[in-house]
Amino acid sequence: MKATIITIGDEILIGQILDTNSRYISRALNAHGIMVAERTSIGDDRTQIVETLNRALSQSEVVIITGGLGPTKDDITKHTLCDYFGSTLRYDEVEAEHIRTLLAVRNIAFNDLNRGQAMVPECCTVLHNAHGTAPGMWFEQNGRVVVSLPGVPFEMQHLIDEEVMPRLKARFELREIVHRTMITFGIAESILAERIAKWEEALPDYIRLAYLPAPNVVRLRLSAYEVEGKEVRHEIDNLFEELRSIIPDNIAGFEEASVEELVHNILINKGLTLATAESCTGGAIASKFTAQAGASAYFLCGVVSYSNESKNKVLGVEMSDITQFGAVSEQVAMAMAKGARAISGADFAISTTGIAGPTGGSEEKPVGTVWIGVATPNRCFAVLKNCGTDRLQIISRATAYAIAMLYEELK
Repeated sequence: MKATIITIGDEILIGQILDTNSRYISRALNAHGIMVAERTSIGDDRTQIVETLNRALSQSEVVIITGGLGPTKDDITKHTLCDYFGSTLRYDEVEAEHIRTLLAVRNIAFNDLNRGQAMVPECCTVLHNAHGTAPGMWFEQNGRVVVSLPGVPFEMQHLIDEEVMPRLKARFELREIVHRTMITFGIAESILAERIAKWEEALPDYIRLAYLPAPNVVRLRLSAYEVEGKEVRHEIDNLFEELRSIIPDNIAGFEEASVEELVHNILINKGLTLATAESCTGGAIASKFTAQAGASAYFLCGVVSYSNESKNKVLGVEMSDITQFGAVSEQVAMAMAKGARAISGADFAISTTGIAGPTGGSEEKPVGTVWIGVATPNRCFAVLKNCGTDRLQIISRATAYAIAMLYEELK
């Protein structure tokens, strides 16, 4: 069974806001056995809404629309849908009283625009929006379902969870969709694909493999659509066990966990501590850890030593090493990691020093050159990485490489 998601609003098309609604709806639908065939964003235009809805209904049993239900003239979704289904608007007293009550709490007058929000198409089932003034609407025609929801994320989420999904489960016989994801690290996508080619070729026709690459991480997702969930989940578990024997040193974990979350868990479980010393990444590594609840149990110190002077005065890097080898060097990266470990008393420390660009590169050390250092209770080492040419890409990749190196050391 398929669904199409349509988000409406010029603000999405011009990049003024991020469309988080489609992601939430997709996850909810997949969790209940409905495959999303298409996600599309369109402007507040009557013709475009009608054309998009026609296309969606030709390929999907369910269409979910968000946006365009506000009280102002630019919000035209309700009126367009009313005309589309050949209906007329009626005044819903229950919704009107709800809107009046919500506005009264905020000391806002109940005016004609608000009264307009209580007008709903005769042919729809009203979905009560407990958190806002725009009710949702459920339409049925020729065995298809069209749902229109407000674009405000927390209002939409409430309606999806409390109104839409229960109704869809009651309306259709849904079979399961199964997704399971393995996280691999430290191996390039092309090399990984080559290593597991025979395993991939032997997959059953009803199980699909997707490669989801990110800096120093490739997620492998196995998916099966409209199946008997329990049996297929067991089969996918067995397939991943086969994969474990092929790439035993490159598996970080399963599902959505990031490598920094895996490091976070290891440090907490083993009672170990961490410090960081960053130059070109500017605190990005430290922020990955401190963004996680409970990081105070292990994260002791993060130093952003951007200048040579701070590398020397704060971390104890010898100026002679900086002069002789350069700030972007194996020697300085190691000294930074050792220094962070020394000043904090941490068990482990990681460091970065590199050229993030767009200027500052040379033939010997081009933009994207990054040395990453790791200091442990037993040793200290540094690895050279080329992290690309774009500044943000370089920072992101260097951050990912550093955390992956720490993960390997902790394993």
